[in-house]
Amino acid sequence: MNEPDSAKTTAKPSRADGPLWRRPRGWLLFGIPLGGFLAFVVGIAFSGGFEAATQYASTLKFCSSSCHEMGIPYQEYKTSTHFNNEFGSRSTCADCHVPPGFIPGLIRHMKASIEVAQHLRGKLATPGDYETHRAEMAQIIWSELKANDSAECRACHSYAAMDFDKQGHSAAKKHDPAYLAKSGETCIDCHKGIAHKLPPDAG
Repeated sequence: MNEPDSAKTTAKPSRADGPLWRRPRGWLLFGIPLGGFLAFVVGIAFSGGFEAATQYASTLKFCSSSCHEMGIPYQEYKTSTHFNNEFGSRSTCADCHVPPGFIPGLIRHMKASIEVAQHLRGKLATPGDYETHRAEMAQIIWSELKANDSAECRACHSYAAMDFDKQGHSAAKKHDPAYLAKSGETCIDCHKGIAHKLPPDAG
């Protein structure tokens, strides 16, 4: 026996078709593009902030005023040819201590976080502490430059652009690419102490 038409029209909709089930599905579909957009905005903001912070950490202003440990090397740097020279060219701390390229530069800045921890522990709290660790710190930098074939140096100095006739005989010989390929030497092998005082036992 068939149900009357009135019974059909007054029958309640099932839960699957009800608003309590339909609304979350609608909000979810709306939330996917909204969440993607918010993630995009946050990602751009984070990337921009990170890049700005990295750029600022590479400035001479930051290096000369960020912590008291930088006072000694900064004053040494100011007396070097990298700071004052007849060409009016000035290399900053980052030019010598941050390798070129995004990934190598990023790794170097990440290593700097270890230096912050040492700062907080007071490892270089006094000039005497700095001198005690000078050789250790210098060797770390020299090893890094040796490992990457003095990439920081060669980012500014090019063998192809050198005028060997204006160099001394020994310098011209050692800057010859053929000699360098045979000897395996790199810039830092001869130019230690170019911007900072050498440790007493550096040879």
